[in-house]
Amino acid sequence: MAMEAVPAAGDIVSGRGAGDRSGRARLVIALLGALLAIIAVFSLATGASDASAWGVIVDLVRGEAADSALSQRDRIIVYDIRLPRIAMGMLIGAALAVSGAVMQGLFRNPLADPGIVGVASGSGLGAIATIVLGPTLLAPFVMVLGTYALPVAAFIGGLATTLVLYRVATRRGQTSIATMLLAGIALGALAAALGGLLIFIADDRQLRDLTFWQLGSLAGATWTKILAAGPIVGAALLASPFLARGLNALALGEASARHLGVPVQRLKHVAIVTVAAATGASVAVSGGIGFVGIVVPHLLRLAIGPDHRYLLPAAALLGASLLLLADAVSRTIVAPAELPIGIVTAIVGGPFFLWVLLRQRGIVDL
Repeated sequence: MAMEAVPAAGDIVSGRGAGDRSGRARLVIALLGALLAIIAVFSLATGASDASAWGVIVDLVRGEAADSALSQRDRIIVYDIRLPRIAMGMLIGAALAVSGAVMQGLFRNPLADPGIVGVASGSGLGAIATIVLGPTLLAPFVMVLGTYALPVAAFIGGLATTLVLYRVATRRGQTSIATMLLAGIALGALAAALGGLLIFIADDRQLRDLTFWQLGSLAGATWTKILAAGPIVGAALLASPFLARGLNALALGEASARHLGVPVQRLKHVAIVTVAAATGASVAVSGGIGFVGIVVPHLLRLAIGPDHRYLLPAAALLGASLLLLADAVSRTIVAPAELPIGIVTAIVGGPFFLWVLLRQRGIVDL
């Protein structure tokens, strides 16, 4: 019986081998790019305004032409409300999905999620503290930063949590993944407990804001917030492709990756900082939006394989598309009210997470 060819280690690192699906991956990435464009136009034309998709497209092309296809009211809705919301949704969806793909590659576990390192919990604690203590203890902080107070506090909370995590999980220059996972769970629980204490002392108005923020929403999207979070998220997304080769090698194990010339410790550091920046900035401006980092990478691995050269850009496109679609659903399903987008993603992501877990244990086959 002829033996099946086994790909060399170098082929695994570069994504080549017997199971090479690079052609399919390129096609999927192209289709995802087209899908994102379609969903973005659909989202622009979806909502309380009666502006048609074609009218929005024509107006975007013509700009300030006198014979605009939209009324002045519709132009305000499209350019001042929907466009910032779409831009923020694309940034956050891409950031969460790419962060999930990086974390799963780093931990070699499809159940890993950006929240596992405590960034989301720390960011949430910073935001909760600003909302509850802003009128009192944190009044000088809020007065100085104004509208930037909430995103800055959330980002500081996520960054502080990450720094503590590094301190706990790193010893003699070596970062233990197992210790990092356990420390992330512990820090997340601590942040949740402190956040719960702050919620306990919040008044009715603050409780309403906290509930909506914790469930996640793009309703507060503005160009100011995008300019605050965009550079951080953009830098993280631009850095992620440089991790692809190392993550491919890490699939063989840390020892094998070192033998292949991959600086494993530096890879861990850069990956964690990248995830911290992307996730922290996202939570700062949109609140908690869960399951995007689990659902998107797993679906793409089934479709195009585990090669991170293609998985990371595909995750960015699909994550942006899914979050825009979820936002469109949240704006229309209970119109004229708005459902928090975190509820929509949880309804889809919760059962999907259980399916992945059962699949990992071999209980389900498909």
